Amino acid sequence: MRVLAAAHAAPSVGMSQPWDFVLVTDGQIRRSFWEHVQHERERFAVTLDGERAERFASIKIDGVLESSVGIVVTYDSSRGAPGVLGRHSIADAGLYSTCLAIQNLWLACTVEDWGVGWVSFYREPFLADLLGIPEGVRPVAWLCVGPVTHLESVPDLERHGWRNRRPLEAALHWDGWGSAVHRPG
Repeated sequence: MRVLAAAHAAPSVGMSQPWDFVLVTDGQIRRSFWEHVQHERERFAVTLDGERAERFASIKIDGVLESSVGIVVTYDSSRGAPGVLGRHSIADAGLYSTCLAIQNLWLACTVEDWGVGWVSFYREPFLADLLGIPEGVRPVAWLCVGPVTHLESVPDLERHGWRNRRPLEAALHWDGWGSAVHRPG
C-alpha cells in the first residue's frame, strides 16, 4: 500500500489523477497475459537480424509469472473532464501524468528493495479485454513488481548490450534546440 500510495500521490494535470491500478495475482490471468507477451516477443524477434537477434533471444524481458504481483496502470482521459485545467492545449498531459504515477511507484519500490519491470510486448486491446478495462480507459503499463535479491546499478538492457546509455551532455540544449552545449557562468 505504501508503494501504491506513492504512485497515487504523483502530480497530475489539473489534479485529474487520471490513473487506476489493477493488481493482478490470479495465475490464470497472468498465464494468459504471459502467452500473449511471448507471441508478441516472437513477432518482434523475426524483425531482427544476426547478432541483434541472438542478443534479444538471451535477454529476459518479462517477469509476468515470477513476480509477486502485476500492476497494470491505466489512463482515463475523461477523468476530471470537462475542462481539465492544463490539458486544453496539451492533450497528452494526462498521459504524462500517468507516467509520473508510474515513476513514483518505481521509486517507492526501489526504496522497498523491490524490483520493477515494465512489460512492453503486448497489444493494448488484448490487455483491456483480459482485465475487463472499460472502453476509453487505456492500459499504459503492466509492471512486474516484487522483492529481489539485489537491485542492479545498470539497467538490464544496457548490461546485456542492447543499447548504451546516452551521456547527459548529448541530451542538453541551451536556449534552443541544437545549440552548442555550454555551461552558464
